[in-house]
Amino acid sequence: MMIEMFIDALIFVEYDSNRVVRLTRLESYSTTNKIILMTTDVAAEQPWYHEGLRFTCTKCGHCCTGVPGYVWIDEAELRTLAEFVQMPLHEVVALHTRDTHRGRSLRERSNGDCVFYDNAAGCTIYPVRPAQCRTWPFWESNVRTPTAWEKTCKVCPGSGQGELIAPEEITRRLNVVEL
Repeated sequence: MMIEMFIDALIFVEYDSNRVVRLTRLESYSTTNKIILMTTDVAAEQPWYHEGLRFTCTKCGHCCTGVPGYVWIDEAELRTLAEFVQMPLHEVVALHTRDTHRGRSLRERSNGDCVFYDNAAGCTIYPVRPAQCRTWPFWESNVRTPTAWEKTCKVCPGSGQGELIAPEEITRRLNVVEL
């Protein structure tokens, strides 16, 4: 945690991961910068994206293709997926997922593309895609800092565009899947 003091303004600012955690008004202080008395918080905790961020899915497939990785899927999502693709659950598990060190993940083709991504149609399971896919691009790695968000906007044409997503919704999505 980084801490800054603005003696002239009598404000004590605490940061954690480049976001303001607490603003506290100083009631008194000494010339040696030792705080003698602080009052309660001036402002509640606000993420750097407190005014919201823009995102709209363009269905470009950039998040579904390329470098191999993991798309975590839980039992409830697997049942919903099996029903959607009209296959028995055990077949969906055997054909379209893999067991990993951390749990079940969707399989990928040899080029890294998701098994459910079609170049012409896009995501073939879009209405029932796993939570990890539904919460993109609002993952901790993408919204940790303004710089991380700028990088995300360079690789995802829908990031920074379209609908303004409220900070409460961004935070909700951040807490859906632990990546």
